[in-house]
This record gives sequence, structure tokens and C-alpha cells, in this order.
Amino acid sequence: MFRQSHTASSVLTEQQEEKQEVQRNTVHKRSVSHLKLQTMEGSTTQDEIHQEEKDRSGSSEGGPTDLKERELRLVLLGSAGAGKSSAVNAILGGPTSESDCTGPETPATDCQKRRVTLAGRQVVVVDTPDCLCMERPAEDVRRQFSLCAALSAPGPHAFLLCVPVHRPSNLELQILETIEKVFGPEAVSKHAMVLFTRMDRLPEDVSLDDYLNTERPDLLELVQKCSDRHHPLRPGSSVEELFIKVEKLVEESGTHFYTCPLLQEAERRVKEKEEEILRSRREKGEEDWEGIRAEAEKSVDDLVVVGIAELCVSTPDTSFLRWLWDSVVGWLLWLPNMVRGSALLGSIVGLFVGGPVGGAMGATVGSVATEVGRRKQKTK
Repeated sequence: MFRQSHTASSVLTEQQEEKQEVQRNTVHKRSVSHLKLQTMEGSTTQDEIHQEEKDRSGSSEGGPTDLKERELRLVLLGSAGAGKSSAVNAILGGPTSESDCTGPETPATDCQKRRVTLAGRQVVVVDTPDCLCMERPAEDVRRQFSLCAALSAPGPHAFLLCVPVHRPSNLELQILETIEKVFGPEAVSKHAMVLFTRMDRLPEDVSLDDYLNTERPDLLELVQKCSDRHHPLRPGSSVEELFIKVEKLVEESGTHFYTCPLLQEAERRVKEKEEEILRSRREKGEEDWEGIRAEAEKSVDDLVVVGIAELCVSTPDTSFLRWLWDSVVGWLLWLPNMVRGSALLGSIVGLFVGGPVGGAMGATVGSVATEVGRRKQKTK
């Protein structure tokens, strides 16, 4: 009896040792791969990052459209009240992994990363703070862009800009311009898509395309900047069509994902941090290798992001006036018989703001109201 128990115990011990050895070998291979990347002369090239992404995800040489076999990374953009939370829930379609979330619970404060498996495909959504840079100190803006780059490294497959279908597009246009300055023009022209939200505000008898072409040239401009890529996010609708459009976007771009110097530097820094965490855990005798990537990503918040100062709003007054202007223009798009009430509306705005600025703004609003009314009459 004792011999049998002792033999079974020995077999169990040997199995445990073999399992640990396999785990150590796997980690060692990963470590060597990371070290090879670190020792490359010069900066990592786009082709090298793409090749490593294919190796890591197990994708073949079948081309960039093979997204179902690997991770799909999406960066969600939008201003306050643009419906980003609804978009995140619609895209992920279920509970997310808490280990992949960064920053506080309030999504408008820090970039957050969420991951879910849909139909055998890993889908990652990086949710950015409201407007990402509007009305924030330059240092905070730089940190958020750094986190966004690290969380989406080695590069996102698409930037999705949430745009409420019933609101003016001034802020959204600024967001696209910001993305172009930070990540490069092709981030918008080849990898961005307008995700229309608040579709319940669109009259049922009006199609989205007709609405854009006849009523909303400002929204049409956003779509055109994204090479005519857009998708309506309707309550309760399937997002499979959105994924198909993203796959088409990637195919047309000719790359497996988007990358640029900032994203390349982010991936390099994340891998360096992974190695540092790995060595630290080995020295402590820890055998838990889970969560190393997530921990490394959250630590890379000090990348150099050029042009941040000029992107930030300098004073709260400017922000307030822009908000007021956007609101007034939004009202004008929906109010009927605006020609008759344009002067009155301009006077109301002038009184509300007050002072020389209010007078000038009131006069401008009156002029805009007249023009909007004239165009509405012309299209009838």
C-alpha cells in the first residue's frame, strides 16, 4: 500500500515538474523573441512589426483580410455625449475582461482597453477619453495619447469616430485633424471610419445617405475625410456588418494594421517593460506569467507626442463659446421658418453672452440663421 502510494506520488511530482518545464520553455522562447526585437539595430520598421504581428497571432501569408484568425484592434474616438459607451457595449456584445481595463472606472478620464472573444475572434476596443485632447492640460493630453498608442500597439486596424447624427460636427472634425497630426494622415484617410450614433433622432422616412447629401454637408465632410467609410449604429442591430466593413478597410489599406513612428515606439517600450517585469518575477521566484502584457502597456504613459501644445484649448472661455456656437448651429438645423426669426435669435444670443463678444456673436448667429433658412427654402 505504501509503495503504491509512494509511486503515485512520484508520478504526480514528475508530471508537475514536466508541466513547469514546458511553461518555463514557453516563457523563455517569448523572452528570447522580445530580446531579439530589442537588439535590432535602429528603430523597428513597419514591415518588421507587421511580420511580428503575424508570427504572434499565428496568421498566415494569406493577406490582410484574414482578421478572423487573429486579434482585431479598434480605437474608439468621440466627444462627450457622442454615444461611445453604447458603441462599446454594442461592439463587445457582452462582459469584458477586467484585467484589460486601465485607468479609473469613469471612461472619460483615462484610456481603457477591453477585450472579448466573438465567434472565435479576439476583439479589442481601446476607449479614449472624451475628445482625447480638448480642454485638457497639455501634459494630460500627452499621457492619454501615449496610453492610447501603448494599448493599441503594435497598431489598430481601425479608428472608429462616434458621431451623433443630430449634432453639429465641429468637434468631430477637430478630432480627425488631431488624429492626423499625432498618428499621421493615413490614420484617417485609410484607417478611420465614421460610426453614426443616436440614429433614433433621424426621421424614419429619411435614409442616412439622403440626410447627409441634402441636410448635413458638415457630416458629409467627415465621411469624405474618412474616404466615404461610415456605418450607422442602430439600437439592437448586429455589429457583424461593422466587422465586415473593417475587414474591407484593412484589405483596401494594403496592410495588416496601421502603424506609425509613435505606435512603433510604443510597441518597443511595451516589450522592454515586459522583459523588465519578467526578470523581476523570475528573481522573486514567481511562476505566474499572466497579465504581463497588460501591466506593461499601462506603464507606458510617457511617450514623446509632438504638437500637443497647439492642440490644447488655452482658456475655458474659448471652450464655452465653442460649445455655445455648436449648440446654436445645431438648433438652427432643426428649427423651421428660421428666416423670420433669425434677427430675434441673434439678439437672444447677444444678450445671453453679453458684452462685445455677445454682440458680435449674436450678429453672426443672425446671419447664419438667415443663410440656413434661405437654403432650406431653396431645397423645398
